[in-house]
Amino acid sequence: MPKILVVEDDADLAEMMSSWFGNERYTVEVALDGAYARDLLKASAYDVIVLDWDLPGCSGIDVLQEFRAGGGHSPVIMLTGKSEIADKEAGLGLGADDYLTKPFAIRELGARVQALLRRPPLVNSAVLQVGKVELDIGKHRVLVGGEEVHLLPRDFALLEFFLRHKDQVFSGEALIERVWSSDSDATPEGLRTAIKRIRKKIDGGAEETRSMIETIPRVGYRLRLPR
Repeated sequence: MPKILVVEDDADLAEMMSSWFGNERYTVEVALDGAYARDLLKASAYDVIVLDWDLPGCSGIDVLQEFRAGGGHSPVIMLTGKSEIADKEAGLGLGADDYLTKPFAIRELGARVQALLRRPPLVNSAVLQVGKVELDIGKHRVLVGGEEVHLLPRDFALLEFFLRHKDQVFSGEALIERVWSSDSDATPEGLRTAIKRIRKKIDGGAEETRSMIETIPRVGYRLRLPR
């Protein structure tokens, strides 16, 4: 299931894109400003980024430049009201892969996203590893002690977040907001159930108190570093 980040400060347009891609069976996360988009890009990997040029505070071009400078390889479609060739050249020259002028038809955006998804993945896809757990973002694969285990898409996203933020404590509310922000069905009980499923996969039957994902009473959760 492809994972898309939509960065758009027009809340109605962002909701329309999120709903459309969700109906097309994409996993969608939404940022309404550049600062939040930068946080999401540091926390997770995306198959495609739909990025508005004109954002409050931190512009889309700023987000794009920082993302590319930090080694981000995901394809980026810029959305903007600018129609001059020079503006398009500027966006493409700074690392955008495609450019769509507003207003646009949502089906055209969908077709462009599909075209980018058909590109072969980069060989040097990111691999996150803590102890015996290895998560390959590009191949969407998790290995535990060299053996592959299978996770649900939302569990994969949660484990990826923990691996990116090892030894940091997050409340349940923060995890739902930062990992499942586009999932209207996300609940505290759903989070607890997901963590139980992940523990079962990565801990080899160990007791909860010895799990890699540690529960901090009345605070939240943390992926503990191996001793």
